[in-house]
Amino acid sequence: MAEQSTAQHELATLIVESLNLETVSADQIDPDAPLFGGDLGLDSIDALEIALAVSKRYGFQLRSDNPENRQIFSSLRTLSEHVERHRAV
Repeated sequence: MAEQSTAQHELATLIVESLNLETVSADQIDPDAPLFGGDLGLDSIDALEIALAVSKRYGFQLRSDNPENRQIFSSLRTLSEHVERHRAV
């Protein structure tokens, strides 16, 4: 498993807390593993919950009609990179 950056760990913690993942800790989320369809077992409802949590924490919207969502949500690494590019200062 690849090492998480500080930003990735912060986002992984947000995901675990917002989805109430009881069997997974933030440290166990591989930055390069798929968020959906992989070991985490996340689904489209979870994506909505993550988007809401990100908008509250980081001050920008992840829109459901964004054609890049599949890429943005493909892994912790890609989601973290997107958050870092768009977060409110």
